Amino acid sequence: MVKIAVLGYGTVGSGVVEVIRTNQKVIGERVGEELSVKYVLDLRDFPGDPVQDVITHDFEDIVNDEEVKIVVEVMGGIEPAYTFVKRCLLAGKSVATSNKALVAAHGSELIRIAKEQEVNFLFEASVGGGIPILRPLHSSLTGDVIEEIIGILNGTTNYMMTKMFYEGADYDEVLKEAQANGYAERNPEADVEGHDACRKIAILSSVISGKQVDFEDIYCEGITKITVQDMQYAKAMGKTIKLLATCKRDGDSISAMVSPCLLSADHPLFSVNGVFNAIFVRGNMLGDAMFYGSGAGKLPTASAVVGDIVEAAKNLNRNLGNGWIGEKLELEKKDNVEHQFFVRMKGDREALQESLAQSFGDLAYVEVPGIEGEFGFVTEVMSEGLFEQKAAAYEKDMIAMIRVEG
Repeated sequence: MVKIAVLGYGTVGSGVVEVIRTNQKVIGERVGEELSVKYVLDLRDFPGDPVQDVITHDFEDIVNDEEVKIVVEVMGGIEPAYTFVKRCLLAGKSVATSNKALVAAHGSELIRIAKEQEVNFLFEASVGGGIPILRPLHSSLTGDVIEEIIGILNGTTNYMMTKMFYEGADYDEVLKEAQANGYAERNPEADVEGHDACRKIAILSSVISGKQVDFEDIYCEGITKITVQDMQYAKAMGKTIKLLATCKRDGDSISAMVSPCLLSADHPLFSVNGVFNAIFVRGNMLGDAMFYGSGAGKLPTASAVVGDIVEAAKNLNRNLGNGWIGEKLELEKKDNVEHQFFVRMKGDREALQESLAQSFGDLAYVEVPGIEGEFGFVTEVMSEGLFEQKAAAYEKDMIAMIRVEG
């Protein structure tokens, strides 16, 4: 029997216990022996819940119990999760976590400790929630050089963008609706400012590069400035707007970014709507592949965590070698990254057309019936730095800029 402990009995923690109890027989068959929850750590008691029989309020019960071979961390945040996970690894226990903040901040150190202790630090659920992505990268695609990852990695913002695009609702309206439906927190900053997606693409960038990518080094722009008018322009161009997290390889350099982007109808991420997430991967041998599903939620996330538990249970006292080293990867400077750019501009198009062409090259103009006193255009492909240099001359008249992907 393999005994485990769960740190935290919130949404995901209760989901992990539920998945193990519901699917205990099949999980046992896959592990080769029964999996049993010996402890659940929480500050609260749960009278009437069967979990009360295994509740402990003292972490020391878990870290000092040699019978516990695998610990599940689903507390969230950095502390005390970091301290608890580190102590468990040092005590020779494998750890599975869904905590993206922890993995993004301390992943390389915890991976190193796990290797030294011949145990495993697994974090499938920290990136795609219920979408399997790390295990395919580590196992199925080990023969490929991953050239590009583009992801819709946050269900809250994708829900909001979908509502704004299809229903014409404004940002404040859809945010309130997302909060009312439980898709957005009372303080939605981590989602709407792109920080959640940024941590996830930092983890993916670390995985494919084999080095530490600090999320603080990634340019991150959220959806708070996207308007109904932006969506109207997108429709006029046959495109939509999504918050994308991207990681791209160009020779020996890797760039990463989080920002709203315009997608054409033929892009594989165009039709990913609502709270669903998707991750597009391009390998130099595989070509294109996409992973799609529930990026969050109690049972989808718990399912990914339990997948890691099974992997750890099948490999007790043997490190799988997954992860990255602590050496920091220097990302390509944002100024050197190339895109097309969609721009909304105040004023008369005919009066500005010659000047704009001299600055931005051959432009594709866009006008939307009913939107007066402005127009839009899409630039040629150019670097971020060159665009910012050219755009400075039109700062007073520029209403908005959105990158065009693909």
